[in-house]
Amino acid sequence: MLQPVILCGGNGTRLWPLSRVKCSKPFIEVTEGRVLFADTLARCMSIAGALPPLIVCNNDHRFLVSEQMRNGQVAGRLVLEPCGRDTAPAVAVTALMALEQDPVLLVTPADHCIADAHAFARTVATAGERAAQGRMVCLGVTPTCAHTGYGYIRTGEQAAPGVLAVNRFVEKPDPATAESFVASGGYLWNCGVFLFRASVYLQELERHAPEILRECREAVAGSYSDLDFIRLGEEAFRRCPARSIDYAVMEHAQDMEVVPFDGQWSDLGSWAALHAVQPRDGNGNGLFGDVLAEGCSGSYVRSSDRLVVGLGLKDLTVVETKDAVLVAANDALDDLKTAIGQLDRAGRRETQEHTVVYRPWGSFESIVAGDRFQVKRIVVKPGEVLSLQRHFHRAEHWVVVRGTARIVNGDEEFILCEDESTYIPLGHVHRLENPGKIPLELIEVQTGSYLGEDDIVRLEDKYSRTAG
Repeated sequence: MLQPVILCGGNGTRLWPLSRVKCSKPFIEVTEGRVLFADTLARCMSIAGALPPLIVCNNDHRFLVSEQMRNGQVAGRLVLEPCGRDTAPAVAVTALMALEQDPVLLVTPADHCIADAHAFARTVATAGERAAQGRMVCLGVTPTCAHTGYGYIRTGEQAAPGVLAVNRFVEKPDPATAESFVASGGYLWNCGVFLFRASVYLQELERHAPEILRECREAVAGSYSDLDFIRLGEEAFRRCPARSIDYAVMEHAQDMEVVPFDGQWSDLGSWAALHAVQPRDGNGNGLFGDVLAEGCSGSYVRSSDRLVVGLGLKDLTVVETKDAVLVAANDALDDLKTAIGQLDRAGRRETQEHTVVYRPWGSFESIVAGDRFQVKRIVVKPGEVLSLQRHFHRAEHWVVVRGTARIVNGDEEFILCEDESTYIPLGHVHRLENPGKIPLELIEVQTGSYLGEDDIVRLEDKYSRTAG
């Protein structure tokens, strides 16, 4: 048995403004028609003998994950972390949950780009055979350049056909060291994919990081079901040390093995990496969306919402979204993290979420906001319903522009069709539902002294939310 474990952690700030805290890299369209988490699901489920995946994510991403699973018709268990504690604890809780059957765990990030799923499956099959025998195995990627953003694996003797011993793990090197690694031919990139039995991982964790195992056991013992999600015991998990699987276990484990993966792989950890996998024109430009580029070379230009015209751009990255535009020299992209930090300290919303905010029932988009008013476009999926709620500081006008709405407004319940409207006075209990077979779209005009999303009291909610 092979148990895929998909890790959805991280904020993906290096792909800002496309990736944001509440809609991070695994869930955005990185290339046309490709969402990395959906690719990861499909890749894992195409492997012979794979069980339904165990997926670890945070509370903000839970409905994004479940939506992608529904779209891909994939069953599985979703484990919600109360807070980020890096990869060692995330893998520990899944190993504890799978321990009774003790399958081989295939631990993989949710946001890597792997072009050849068949080559990946073959590599996993080789690694899985070794892991089933009680070994700890990782996948390594043959370096194509002296990359300083990846960890490296120094390989040893052949342990079996297609399998090498691991001499040691090496953290991200400086440029000169990376050059020497690639020139030697004895190193692979550490791509963060691991295989081992659940029991073997827990034994190694007990040996090298017992405090992580202790708190994770308590967190799993205190876990409970919430709709389709498994919520871990919060107090114990918050006490758990934050440590990566590499630091906590892999660098200390004995007799580690690595299986080289020779297919195309990228963690898409930067705009430069995304430029590298984007189809390019004859001048080396990667263009995405509604873009016109004249006299440009070596540039990545991406439009999400509007026409972007580039003239004479050389070695630049330009990324447009509805509420933010990034313009950077390609050799200055490493400074993006610093810029995001400045925006965070200034309390800018643009680092947290897009103007389109996704909810389990659909989405809403802020169109315009001013003093004491705000206009939103709301889309409700067929058959979905918002919570029964009230607001203390705002009133709302709803105008249906597409589909049919079932409305609760105070003591009344009625149907609104296209080009019909209603007014929700301040403090009135209300609810919006789409009883139809097409998406419901309406324009909402809010007026009042405070228009924040936290001005909401939920009286009933099918998604068990208290806020957000």
